[in-house]
This record gives sequence, C-alpha cells and structure tokens, in this order.
Amino acid sequence: MASAKRILVVDDDVEIRELLQAYLTKAGYEVMAAQNGHEMQTKLAVQYPDLILLDVMLPGDDGFTLCKSIRKDSSVPIIMLTAVSDETDQIVGLELGADDYIAKPFSPRQLIARIRALLRRTQQLQETTLSRPKAIRFGQWRLEPATQQLHHVVTGMEIELSASDYALLMLFIDHPHQLLDRNAISQATRGRDAQAQERGIDVQVSRLRQRLRDTGKANLIKTVRGAGYMFVAEIQYES
Repeated sequence: MASAKRILVVDDDVEIRELLQAYLTKAGYEVMAAQNGHEMQTKLAVQYPDLILLDVMLPGDDGFTLCKSIRKDSSVPIIMLTAVSDETDQIVGLELGADDYIAKPFSPRQLIARIRALLRRTQQLQETTLSRPKAIRFGQWRLEPATQQLHHVVTGMEIELSASDYALLMLFIDHPHQLLDRNAISQATRGRDAQAQERGIDVQVSRLRQRLRDTGKANLIKTVRGAGYMFVAEIQYES
C-alpha cells in the first residue's frame, strides 16, 4: 500500500491548525503543523512534505515572504490560505510561485478537493516527465524536463521553474499553435476548472512570460482576447 501523502499546515491560529489537522488526518493524509515561519523552516529542514498549506497572515515573516523563500529551493505544491474578499492576496501569492489558493472560510470538502486535485496533477507531471526527451528547444530556450530547468542558449542564464510554471510551459509545448482557454490552463496547473471571473490564470501566464523574458507581442505566448492563449514558438526535441 502506498504511504500517505504528507501535508504541512502553516497557520498561527491554533483552532484552525487543529481543525485542519483533524480534517486532513481523517482524509488519509499525514499532517505536520507550524505556527510561524521559524517553525516551518525547522520542520522543512527535517522532512519535506508533499504539499504546503500556507496562511498569508502570519506573525513575523508573512505567507508571501515564506512562499518566496520556499521557491528558492523547492517546487513543492503550495496552496495559499487567503482572506475571502482579498483578491490582491490571491494574485500576489500566485505571482510569488504559489500553485493555488483557497479563501477563508472554506468547507473541508472544498479544501480536500483542492488538495487532491493539486497532488494528482503533480503526480501526473512526475509520471509524464519520465517519458520526456532529454531536452526541448524553443526560441532561445532549452528546457530539461528531468530537472525542470530552463537554460537561455545565448546568455547561459538558468531558471528553475516552479511546478505550476513547468506544468503551464509543458501544456504550451504539447499544444503549439493551438488556442488554450482558461479551463485547459487551470486543469493543467491546478487540476481543476477555472472559476468564473478568476484572474489567477492570467497571473500564471504573466509569470511564465516573465520567466521567458517574453514581451507577449507575438513572441512566444500570444494572447487571443476573450478566448485564451497560444504558444507560437517552433519546438525541437533532443533525445
């Protein structure tokens, strides 16, 4: 039998931490908990989880700072816990490398669904990576699927992609010159359909454009207003 997936909950509210531990344990997950960034870093130094639930409002270093710090070393899936009415928190979290967000208050069923979707997407990425070629060339970039690293062939610059960055880039590479709507992008990066009026998809595409130094002016990723996005680069594979 496969071992249980491990989730780290980072929230300074003891009641919320205990409720999340109870929900997640009942759902079959192994749960670790931390009340601040220091405790989080201590636990990460011992054992990395399969997913992190990270509250935005924390004493000391806030969730944004911690998300940015995690992304320097790891592509572990991160779900940000945000205020229900604060779209800015959701957007900033995605810009810093979070994979998804969920607004408080949320139902246990909704939370578990988000976690399962993201873990399933991560597992699928890992499985498909095994069958990928050694490297993929497009524009002035060379992508190594095994390490999820981008290399600029002219400057030698290296960029390590987050899991959602990599998932989005592979979706574009697998569907060149095809229009991809927001549902297709959300399924690839989060394992779920996009919500109505959700701006997170546009934020993730913008984040990838920044990684690719892409101006968006028919360079690599083309915006089709009101419909979605299209990857217009020519692709070469290295075995």
